[in-house]
Amino acid sequence: MIDPFSLPTALEVGGKLYKIRTDYRVVLDILTAYGDPELDAADKTQVLIEVLYINYETIPPEHMEEAVKKASWFLDANLPHDLKPHPVTMDWLKDAPIIIPEVNKNIGTEVRSVKYMHWWTFFGAYMQIGGDGLYSSVINVRQKRAKGEKLEKWESKFYKENQALCDLNWEQKKKEMEAVEKIFG
Repeated sequence: MIDPFSLPTALEVGGKLYKIRTDYRVVLDILTAYGDPELDAADKTQVLIEVLYINYETIPPEHMEEAVKKASWFLDANLPHDLKPHPVTMDWLKDAPIIIPEVNKNIGTEVRSVKYMHWWTFFGAYMQIGGDGLYSSVINVRQKRAKGEKLEKWESKFYKENQALCDLNWEQKKKEMEAVEKIFG
């Protein structure tokens, strides 16, 4: 059983412990790759394994599926995983300038200046973002738009004034595709 009060630095795969890279920057690199439309599922899995596991090449091929599951568990910070698909409403790379100040506030220090911070520590601070900050407003607008819900008057104004911040690349691509369909039917 995993100790919920410890920060894992290795994952057990096939009965053997494999050290992992646990700094939040490493995980954000992996999550950025997961959001890259140029990579297919196999490429994303390869990035996950090769970046997270320090000696990934020593994991036997027959244990690779378990290694992926354990890596996903680590990225999810031991939180229950809902298998229902949800609309994508955030992008770690695009949102970094508005996420980092909120995480800094929650942790009480500039996280970019610390040499090392465990992913679960960073993620815990991220999960506590709330209230009236810019990031919360952006996420609120994105969630409503993704669900097709009507925006409040202030949200519509906020969206119009901050469209570049609120729109994710997939939203822009969707708009471009709709424009092309209108032209070419």
